[in-house]
Amino acid sequence: MGEHDIQMNIPPEERRQFVQRLLTDVQALEEMLRRGMIESGFRRIGAEQELIIVGPDCRPKSINLELLERLNDPELTTELARFNIEHNLAPLILGGDCLRRMESLINEKLSLIRAGAAEFDADVVLTGILPTLESADLRPDNMTPLPRYAGLDDALMALRGGPFQFVIKGMDELSVKMETVLVESCNTSFQVHFQVRPDRFANLYNVAQAISAPVLAAAVNSPLLFGRRLWKETRIAVFHQSVDARDQRDPHREVAPRVSFGTRWVDESAIEIYQEDISRFRVLFVAEKEEDPFACIERGVAPKLKALQTHNSTVYRWNRVCYGVTDDKPHLRIENRYLPSGPTTIDEIANAAFWFGLMAGVSEKYDDVRKVMDFDTARTNFFGAAQQGLRAQFTWIGKKVAPAQRLILDNLLPLAHEGLQYLKIDGRDIDRYLGVIEARVASKQTGATWMLESLARMSPSATRSDRLSALTCRMAELSREGDPVHEWPLAKFQRAADWTSTYARLGQFMTTDLFTVNEEEVIDLVANLMDWRRIRHVPVEDDEHRLVGLVSYRTLLRHMARNLPRGIAEPVAVRDIMIPDPYTATPDTTTLEAITIMREHSVACLPIVEGDKLVGIVTEHDMLNIAAELIESSLKNKT
Repeated sequence: MGEHDIQMNIPPEERRQFVQRLLTDVQALEEMLRRGMIESGFRRIGAEQELIIVGPDCRPKSINLELLERLNDPELTTELARFNIEHNLAPLILGGDCLRRMESLINEKLSLIRAGAAEFDADVVLTGILPTLESADLRPDNMTPLPRYAGLDDALMALRGGPFQFVIKGMDELSVKMETVLVESCNTSFQVHFQVRPDRFANLYNVAQAISAPVLAAAVNSPLLFGRRLWKETRIAVFHQSVDARDQRDPHREVAPRVSFGTRWVDESAIEIYQEDISRFRVLFVAEKEEDPFACIERGVAPKLKALQTHNSTVYRWNRVCYGVTDDKPHLRIENRYLPSGPTTIDEIANAAFWFGLMAGVSEKYDDVRKVMDFDTARTNFFGAAQQGLRAQFTWIGKKVAPAQRLILDNLLPLAHEGLQYLKIDGRDIDRYLGVIEARVASKQTGATWMLESLARMSPSATRSDRLSALTCRMAELSREGDPVHEWPLAKFQRAADWTSTYARLGQFMTTDLFTVNEEEVIDLVANLMDWRRIRHVPVEDDEHRLVGLVSYRTLLRHMARNLPRGIAEPVAVRDIMIPDPYTATPDTTTLEAITIMREHSVACLPIVEGDKLVGIVTEHDMLNIAAELIESSLKNKT
């Protein structure tokens, strides 16, 4: 999430001073480009590895500060949520065995992190979105307690003027309202950096945009969120909405989101991107004042351009331009932000190799990609890849329309091979990493399809929470073994070691496929619903879908017993017999609390609500199933 040395709650005078420094930084960068001060003799690559911490049940475990203190490693840092950490790799010179070295460095660090996590009865998982993540995990106390994160949350909420509304449609549909930016922590990425010469920046950045779709299609690894099957790379949809600062109170005004693919090709230099972002997006944070960058330039010293870097860290382009200083040399690089974490280290490096190879191969083949592809085509392709993965249809260079799989296998892998040869990557590594991409694409088994197909083969009699836990635990196991995802066998249902946590909260096992009636409906409809669906409780909603009552099997029998002998045949409205304002719970209510409520009030059903909206239901039948499993497990352990 960018720089930590920042200030929030900015008085107007300080904001004006910071914006002035920001404008000065842009002018200083222009001067550095004019004088040829930006490094062009070396090309470096880098990466940021984001990780999710999980407990024995493969659910998020919020111990990042404790784990980082135990590891005491300067390459490791916090992320937004207490169950995330990040590994920042030192830059590597591009060429030779750099890809193999990057893989080795990540694996070495993963071994150290896993050893440290084990002391807390925890592990780390490489995945774009953790399948076992629940909305309850995004409560405020799970935000890392550092000023930057609280400041970002406050700033974005103030700009929006209301909560974050998520609507994502895929195989299932997710519609939730969140009161915090913490939902962004659902996303876990493997961000790759590619240093570029300033005179080649425009075409290379445009190439990065053009190739985003096929690279993403081959790498998708995030098909699930809160148990819903959504996009093949749901991270794209989540990130677009989780830090969307557009004011919801004025829907008619056209305002650009802070997370975007961009609006047009770059014509000449990186300055265009910085200028556009400063023009469109308000300052969220300010950094401490530093030495005048022009004074640094006159002394031949590379300025840090701290104001520019701070503002840039709050604008989240999928391909982001970055200014930095390495070994006292200023440079420009392109940061690829759309690649997901995992499923294994070799999969991640293969994704990076495919990207590096296409960056070089396409830019060598086309001096100006703008002449052979429309920008809107590149953007449409990108979102198609996020939604459909390898099933997407792309319009490629020359307006050629092709399925993602065929385009990658027939055209782009050979081009990436040529690009990596041009970059002087070791031939054995080219074959190894691009071989992973080829096998993954040919088999169509990406991380996303592995998850979805594994879930589909699991018994539907198990709870969704159980199936997601089994999926995640198997994914963590296979990731540690290290074979690329296209070689993974599909996961089978097996309870996690600490499976009782599956039933800790009602949200983990409540029924969400609900049959409800309106309060004005006739009670005969309720009777038929109970018969057809073999249910004993029907929630009642008003016209605004707010829970207003409950009809139970017992209530219906009582009504019939009282009225049938009297010959009453007139249609009766549901509101006349329903239990108004029934006892309810929330997804965060613990199972023990729910049992107490049901016992004390002699109720056999608890509607589950968020606010006043019905989201699920738990009945005594669900509790009996849990009790049966606990008894069976206990007896087996004793024999």
